[in-house]
Amino acid sequence: MNALTPAEQAAGWRLLFDGRTTNGWRGYRQTSMPAGWKAVDGALTRVSTATDIVTVDEFGDFELTVEWNLSPGGNSGILYRVTEDQELSWQTAPEFQIIDNAYKEPLKPGQLAGANYDLHPPSRDATKPIGTWNATRIVARGSHVEHWLNGVKVVEYELWSDDWLKRVQASKFKDLPNYARAKRGRIALQDHGDRVAYRNFKIREIKSGTQKP
Repeated sequence: MNALTPAEQAAGWRLLFDGRTTNGWRGYRQTSMPAGWKAVDGALTRVSTATDIVTVDEFGDFELTVEWNLSPGGNSGILYRVTEDQELSWQTAPEFQIIDNAYKEPLKPGQLAGANYDLHPPSRDATKPIGTWNATRIVARGSHVEHWLNGVKVVEYELWSDDWLKRVQASKFKDLPNYARAKRGRIALQDHGDRVAYRNFKIREIKSGTQKP
């Protein structure tokens, strides 16, 4: 739990959460960690009012794996290549949607668990029951991005492609000209007002793929 095997170490994996402290994280656009995020029973957990948090380190092309446990009716998200040039993290970067699909309000396809939020809906519902641990994997190599949920590839897309641009223009991000343009940035966890816990948080940087401006 929150540990690397020798094989993972040899392959370049590292932990983003040590299971005991919040070292390596801070509040979005802040210098310290908000008190509402704690290390609880080996999980990085949103326990009370806080804000989004980000990794101290930045990443370009990477593979990320993590398990998450969400309260019933809960909502959160993992954002990647996050910059801090906007008031809110979601205004800067793509988001792997984490949500109870039986949410209190009807959800659009692009708001379901595993989606690239508001842009690419998941190919199917691959969630395990809320309250149990679900497994996320994100691969970002150049413009190519994959979302995996519990071993199922549910989203695949190309950043900055014509299709991506059309989707952005039809989304809540249409008035953000620099949205998801960064090729390198932080990993962020979203505080949406609900309890959510993350464990076995691992990342490895991978060789760069084809980059587009």
